[in-house]
Amino acid sequence: MTHTPHELAEEFPEASGTIHRLKMESAHFARLADQYHTVNREIHRIESEVEAASDQRSETLKKERLALKDEIAQMLHDAS
Repeated sequence: MTHTPHELAEEFPEASGTIHRLKMESAHFARLADQYHTVNREIHRIESEVEAASDQRSETLKKERLALKDEIAQMLHDAS
C-alpha cells in the first residue's frame, strides 16, 4: 500500500497522544477524525488516479478536509 499524505498523525505529530486520548474520550472528536480520514483517503485515491472525479469534486473535498483539520486543530489546542 502506498503512503497516504495528510494523515492526522503526520499533520499533528506533536499531538499523537492527545489525538488518541480525544478519540477515546470525545465522541465528537472521534467522528471528526473518522470523517477526516474518509475524506483524506478519497482525495488520495483521486490524486493517485485510482478514482475519477471532476475538478469541482476534488476542490470540494479539499475544502472539507481543511475545515475538518481546522476544527481538529482547535480541539487539540483546547485540550493541551
